[in-house]
Amino acid sequence: MNAVQPIPDDYPRVTPYLHVKGASDAIDFYKDVFDASERGRMNSPNGTVMHAEIEIGSSLIMVADEFPDMDAYAPGHFGGSPVSIHVYVQDADATFAAALAAGATSLNEVADQFYGDRTGTFQDPWGHKWHVSSRFEDISPEELEQRMATQQQPS
Repeated sequence: MNAVQPIPDDYPRVTPYLHVKGASDAIDFYKDVFDASERGRMNSPNGTVMHAEIEIGSSLIMVADEFPDMDAYAPGHFGGSPVSIHVYVQDADATFAAALAAGATSLNEVADQFYGDRTGTFQDPWGHKWHVSSRFEDISPEELEQRMATQQQPS
């Protein structure tokens, strides 16, 4: 008999778990914006999402509707979320535009950053903040330190 592995092979060590009001719609948003694939879903008898798993690239995110009786709340319950999720994408501008077209709110427009990424930040319609980035320049640690000191933007 094989021993059960405490960390399953097909799960990363750290996995964000998002609670939202309207998980089914949120999952569709993540599919449209990030080309996420749905790995599995368990619905409650009333149709709310008790647990779902989506993959964005090689990353896993768990999603569920909020369940106040279990102290599982969406960001709106707290007036917003202090947590944000960073996603590297092929084209930050295109992903950002797709998010806005799908109902997201721009928090910071996409722009070149001193650390070599083109990054923008949006809030999805369920209150979660997302940073989308595409690397455009590899920077040595020494150069990064100099740029941090002066906030020098790349030319």
